[in-house]
Amino acid sequence: MIADLKSQLMQILPEERILADEPMSRHCSFRTGGPADLFLRIRTADELCSVLALLKTAGEPFTVLGRGTNLLVADGGYRGAVVTMTGSGARPVTDTLDEEAEETDGRPSDKVLQRLDTVTVDGVRISAGAGASLSHIAAAARDNALAGMEFAAGIPGSAGGGLVMNAGAYDGEMRGIVETAQLLMPDGTLRTFSNEEMEFGYRRSILKRVPATAVSVCFVLHKGDRAEIAARMAELAEKRRARQPLEYASAGSTFKRPEGHFAGRLIMDAGLAGWHIGDAAVSEKHCGFVVNKGHATSDEVRRVIEHVQETVFAQSGIRLEREVIYLGSF
Repeated sequence: MIADLKSQLMQILPEERILADEPMSRHCSFRTGGPADLFLRIRTADELCSVLALLKTAGEPFTVLGRGTNLLVADGGYRGAVVTMTGSGARPVTDTLDEEAEETDGRPSDKVLQRLDTVTVDGVRISAGAGASLSHIAAAARDNALAGMEFAAGIPGSAGGGLVMNAGAYDGEMRGIVETAQLLMPDGTLRTFSNEEMEFGYRRSILKRVPATAVSVCFVLHKGDRAEIAARMAELAEKRRARQPLEYASAGSTFKRPEGHFAGRLIMDAGLAGWHIGDAAVSEKHCGFVVNKGHATSDEVRRVIEHVQETVFAQSGIRLEREVIYLGSF
């Protein structure tokens, strides 16, 4: 069945962008996880629409992957197709992207403009494909003296993932800077949503409720001083280095913040700093992070997460909710 599906996919994508039995440990920040049956690299909105339509028609399970920074994939892998729009990072439209993205009359072709990892700046607005990294978009904002996106410079996820989770840090979040988002709806149509229609809340958006796929986003920022913007980004980067276990593989904050509390404090008060199973451990630097210290398995990470939840609930009566998403059979 996979061979037949691959043959059909080759009518849409070049063969080198259709990978079989691809280890997900290569694509997730925990550096764990078994193989996906298919791993599909998407470059344009047209490709995305065609590939998802084909997968749905074929009845093939699929998931759309950002940069894998909030995902724990089972050791047995994923029985289905993983679809990713992320490339090597945000790209200005003046780049020559590949053989598919030719220029005509000195202007980028439509295929370039469709690239889902491209970033463009127009006045105080930045448009980005869902596959562009938030850190590269924030850098584009800085380079164009646009303020309001400094908080995102250290977030390792993609624009699409940021929309799903209403990503935020240091008193900033996507809700505060998104003007519109283009989503591929379950019926195959493309629709533009306003900020209000995106239903942003704490670590959620309409994409948590509706099985749509983020395609692109338009941010609206405001003019600022480039040096001040760069200084603020550097300040936040130093805070991250000082407070977070960036030296280890992880998915960032493992748990959502309980109302009126801090997950890391609850975990520390429960005596769980450093608690581990194999190389999966509660960070001693920041107890809100479960980390892979070297050779952890996904199952070990899962067991540490669940032990933390059970212990904190037993001691405080507060049930911690995961931010990390599980994919595959655990």
